[in-house]
Amino acid sequence: MTRPATLSELQAHYGPRYRWLLLLSVMVGAMAAMMSSTIINVAVPAMSQHFVLGQERAQWVASGFMIAMTASLLTTPWLLARHGYRRTYAGAMWILLAGSVVGGLANDFTLVLAARVAEGLAAGVVQPIPAIIILRVFGPHEQGRASGIFGMGVVLAPAIGPSVGGLLVDWFGWRSIFFMAVPFCLVSLWMAQRFVPTTAPGNTSAARPGGKLDWPGLLLACAGTLCLLNGLVQLQAGPSAPAMLLLAGAVFALTGFVAWQKRLGRVMAQGGDAPLMNLTLYDHRAFAMGSIVAFIYGMALFGSTYLLPVYMQRGLALSASHVGTIFLPAGLVLAATMPVAGRLADRHPTHQLVSIGLALLALSFILMRTVDPTSSLWMLVAWAILGRIGLGFILPSLNSGSMRGLHKDLIPQGSSAINFLRTLGGAVGVSVCGIVLEWRLAAHGDSLSNPTSSPARLAAFNESFALLATLCALALVAAWQLRPDPPHGKAG
Repeated sequence: MTRPATLSELQAHYGPRYRWLLLLSVMVGAMAAMMSSTIINVAVPAMSQHFVLGQERAQWVASGFMIAMTASLLTTPWLLARHGYRRTYAGAMWILLAGSVVGGLANDFTLVLAARVAEGLAAGVVQPIPAIIILRVFGPHEQGRASGIFGMGVVLAPAIGPSVGGLLVDWFGWRSIFFMAVPFCLVSLWMAQRFVPTTAPGNTSAARPGGKLDWPGLLLACAGTLCLLNGLVQLQAGPSAPAMLLLAGAVFALTGFVAWQKRLGRVMAQGGDAPLMNLTLYDHRAFAMGSIVAFIYGMALFGSTYLLPVYMQRGLALSASHVGTIFLPAGLVLAATMPVAGRLADRHPTHQLVSIGLALLALSFILMRTVDPTSSLWMLVAWAILGRIGLGFILPSLNSGSMRGLHKDLIPQGSSAINFLRTLGGAVGVSVCGIVLEWRLAAHGDSLSNPTSSPARLAAFNESFALLATLCALALVAAWQLRPDPPHGKAG
């Protein structure tokens, strides 16, 4: 008997429970991608020592992943239309698996960086898929619950990951970090063959030819992102001509990207190929506001994911295993918060839940300023937990709330676009946190190359946390405008 393959066949074969099996399947792959994204930060100090890297080069282990993920995010709608869910998803999982193995075995930093780029490319393709599935397979009354359950699973990996990763770094070295995603990749590939449909969103054929990929748009987006992040890295050494040229190149490329997307949008209306980013998405007020929130929120979230481990190890002189121990209870609380927030998202306005979450996240950054080397570890744990509760309110609400008013044909593009902006914000946030930290360290007469911490170093970290709190406050202003479009503004 032929195994069911299309979405309709799988739904008929497994019945009502199929939507949950499908969600679980993509959740495992997203867990692998999220783990690869965040867990490397625990190993950065050890990797810097092994390869004799300065802070600027070591930061590219995180930034390289983010750049690659940002670029590949925009290709997901085209890949799904051309190859369907299963081939797109499984292909990304194979690339993530290969990147994890190569990164763990590499003896050259360039090869480690290449492996991180491969992991980032795969993670970018996978990231929009769960939101597309939730909005297409689940009814409106279940979307918040599904987002909460999915979010709980996804955050468990990075919640437990740093704790286990910190122990692995202390016991087996930084290489062991790369292999943590391997079991998740293998399980996700097994489940994809059974539960992920071959069909594309809204189509019944397994591999509809579709239109051509918007290569000029993709190249402009990549060039703009690379110039932007390279320019920000160059700024860490102080204002210079190369930094200004790179940032000017970023403005030119990203402006060109927007102009090109507008042109392709007009051509598409006459039967031409689709742009990477359909700018008619931003005619929907809720989506436009959600995109602003996503970008600023990404800066704060990924910036703090980079800053906190460095702060605890270089500022408070804690070991990698201690850092993991601090993050574990916070991650478990986040996982427990997600299903509750998901159910609330089905009953309460998106802007209220997102605003509460951003306020709690900002407060956690402000309270980090009260910590010093003599403070109890439980104080660190408490502030970390507060921030993770805030994340738990934001994550299930932001994507579904921003895209709920979109026409179903725009959902893949919407998921890709909002994830792109959040990830671009994250990549910028990592660089900006590095720049601000280096700037404030220099202003206080200290450097991370010094073997011991000092009050001056802690002051520099505290000022960096103040930046993150300010970013959350800016996102809060946009979040309060995150109301659904009026009925006459919705696409039919």
